[in-house]
Amino acid sequence: MLRNFKADLHVHTCLSPCADLSMGPRSIVSMAVRRALDIIGITDHNSCENTPAVLRAAGPSLTVLPGMEVTSREEVHILALFDHLDSVFRLQNLVYEHLPGENTDEAFGTQVIVNEDHDVLGFSRRLLAGATDLSVEQVVDSIHRFDGLAIASHFDRPTFGIIGQLGFIPASLPLDGLEVSGNIAADEARRRYSDCAGRPLVRFSDAHTIDDVGAASTWFVMAEASVAEIRRALQGDHGRRALVGQHTAAADYAN
Repeated sequence: MLRNFKADLHVHTCLSPCADLSMGPRSIVSMAVRRALDIIGITDHNSCENTPAVLRAAGPSLTVLPGMEVTSREEVHILALFDHLDSVFRLQNLVYEHLPGENTDEAFGTQVIVNEDHDVLGFSRRLLAGATDLSVEQVVDSIHRFDGLAIASHFDRPTFGIIGQLGFIPASLPLDGLEVSGNIAADEARRRYSDCAGRPLVRFSDAHTIDDVGAASTWFVMAEASVAEIRRALQGDHGRRALVGQHTAAADYAN
């Protein structure tokens, strides 16, 4: 039987150098529950080291999908989402092999590794804000090889969006979907960008602060909260579908 699942599949933790240090596991989970989300995706930049802590912090009413936001050598951001931790750690191992540089806190921000109670376990010294030397095609192919979903992050944005970085979306690139930013309505995105014709659209928050968690979401009509079902919803398979929501400013939520 199909039912509705409210999902925000683009959420960062305090591991991402551009995220607020308050983005700890229990705070993220608490806000997700407050915003009536059924599913969240943890998608730190080029790493998944805080994902196990968020999984431990989540209660039975919230599904947490392990993920990453990978930066290709063209500086295109691609969301990777998985059902299982071992899959996302396989992708992380690959990303780390192709991610040069060392982080400087003063230049890029602190990259904090925490447990579920937000106790600091350490700091990542890798340049998570940087780009891998993997092409966008290699990133997408690797995500699929590890049984994940590959979604172009904020595809319409001039920086780190696929159109802004490449000028177009390669017709042969097997993306599972395109994430629309909060800058444009989904219908307007389809009118403005012919490259997204025939490709599924979604909208998520890209949360870097606690108040942003759940500020944008997509409703998935499907049988269960899983990557396999999300894939079927994006494909419109047997009544499953994705319904793009609006981006809501945190101030618009009732306290």
